[in-house]
Amino acid sequence: MTDALNRPPVVSRMSDLIGRTPLFELARTDNGARLLLKLEMFNPTGSAKIRMARQMILDAEARGRLRNGGHIIESTSGNTGLGLAVIAAERGYRFTAVVDSHAAADKLRGMKAMGTELVYVDADGDGGELHTAAREELAEDMARGKDNTFFTEQHNNPSNAVGYYAVGREIAQALDSRVDVLIGAVGTGGGLCGTARELKKAVPRLTVIGVEPKGSIAFGPPAHDYHQSGTGTPEGATIGLLVDYDLIDEGAKVGDIEAFATARAVARHCGLLIGGSAGGVVHEALARLPALAPDTVMVAFINDGGDKYLDTVFNEDWMTAHALLAPALEADIEETLTKLRRN
Repeated sequence: MTDALNRPPVVSRMSDLIGRTPLFELARTDNGARLLLKLEMFNPTGSAKIRMARQMILDAEARGRLRNGGHIIESTSGNTGLGLAVIAAERGYRFTAVVDSHAAADKLRGMKAMGTELVYVDADGDGGELHTAAREELAEDMARGKDNTFFTEQHNNPSNAVGYYAVGREIAQALDSRVDVLIGAVGTGGGLCGTARELKKAVPRLTVIGVEPKGSIAFGPPAHDYHQSGTGTPEGATIGLLVDYDLIDEGAKVGDIEAFATARAVARHCGLLIGGSAGGVVHEALARLPALAPDTVMVAFINDGGDKYLDTVFNEDWMTAHALLAPALEADIEETLTKLRRN
């Protein structure tokens, strides 16, 4: 197997630092079942999505869709945009991100700092609602008919999933293919399904569990608003072509309250900041862990860290204003972690 875990001691581009992210044991049951977190916040920009951002641009160049001095356009809630901002800066492209005020403010500031042009679909502000469909429509319109301009269209771009194949190889190599369950968030579908497709080459009997916010529609109705950023498929948006139901054995939904309570509990108990949607993945994984067979290894794909959510998930005023604060639930999760942690 190609070495997926080591990088050169000296690199010359930020994108050379992509990948080779660590596994962190969060919990272990008395029968030896383990929950390991694949910590993608150790990528540049603090997110897994820089993996697919690079792949989409490399493939566009190979197909002649982008040439020197070209223009990249994408609809993004933040992490994909941050990844594209890095790649655009490295390769000399102009990058325009179509965004809404639902995105974390620090993600938008980061993109702008790297030279990204931000175009809002809700410039007048509307309380931070999610406008996925409107964003994608505007991004497509902005790119249509323009020479050397490429709409990366992350939800339907096959290169998205290809960008995550390396995650599957990294997990297989790190664990010598001794992994039984992969669990992760389903947004575009590229992260979970791309990882699963490659990992199943080494582990054909792998069980894959997808997690989306309650209110998202990838695993069925009802649809309603949710606050987990960068994941799920909101009402009015089309489920992306990269959500491969043939690869996903089970789908689960986790509410904002449970997801955010888990992220907050993990931070206090372990000193580990994970994002809000990652909290949903960990919540579902912890709920399933006690029922797993002895010595089962479950790997949770943790898309990003919590440092971008200090104004939201980790801000008690924001949490209270949105009726999301649940101290008793946080305490219960901390108690669960106390029982399942092996220090």
